[in-house]
Amino acid sequence: MENNKAVVVFSGGQDSTTCLFWALEKYDQVEAVTFDYSQRHNEEIEVAKEIANDLNVKHHILDMSLLSQLAPNALTRDDIEVKDGEDGDLPSTFVPGRNLLFLSFASILAKQVGAKHVITGVCETDFSGYPDCRDIFIKSLNVTLNLSMDDQFVVHTPLMWLDKAQTWEMADNLNAFDYVRQLTLTCYNGVRGDGCGECPACKLRRNGLETYLQQKSEVNS
Repeated sequence: MENNKAVVVFSGGQDSTTCLFWALEKYDQVEAVTFDYSQRHNEEIEVAKEIANDLNVKHHILDMSLLSQLAPNALTRDDIEVKDGEDGDLPSTFVPGRNLLFLSFASILAKQVGAKHVITGVCETDFSGYPDCRDIFIKSLNVTLNLSMDDQFVVHTPLMWLDKAQTWEMADNLNAFDYVRQLTLTCYNGVRGDGCGECPACKLRRNGLETYLQQKSEVNS
């Protein structure tokens, strides 16, 4: 496609920040969109603002507070415990319809700003079982978005088949390893950088980091 402008769905976390660096290397023009859905920590939005400003990326923040009313969960309610799913259930952090809505609104924004590429950090390898992170869902939605607006968007998922160690490797290859490690917010308890170390998101991030550093050490030894 000749169009070389992209919109990145951006939360200020490890995955979306890695995708932002990926997009900045690949596209001539990049804009970021962050969704305010009354998430557990407003710190997430502040981190996204700071990173977008630091990287000189035009940043849009869209009000999606209706999502927290429709789908109460551990990311939007302080009285719901953050925990992994048991006996085949989804984790308490799953927000039904989140990626469906985020990608739909990101594509509407892309239409308005003249971008044909929409980038999201969803991943089917380390995805906690979230159904809206699956490759089949993204491909299906991509077709639907194009039909709904009679356009030719491409939804890119650079992390789809990467585990967390490989995502750290990608950040390193983009010369963004320290930036992502120190300045992003992945933690469900709102702690920047390496996080609280106890919540599921921090454990996944730390395990991937330790695996990557070990692999890198072995290669260099």
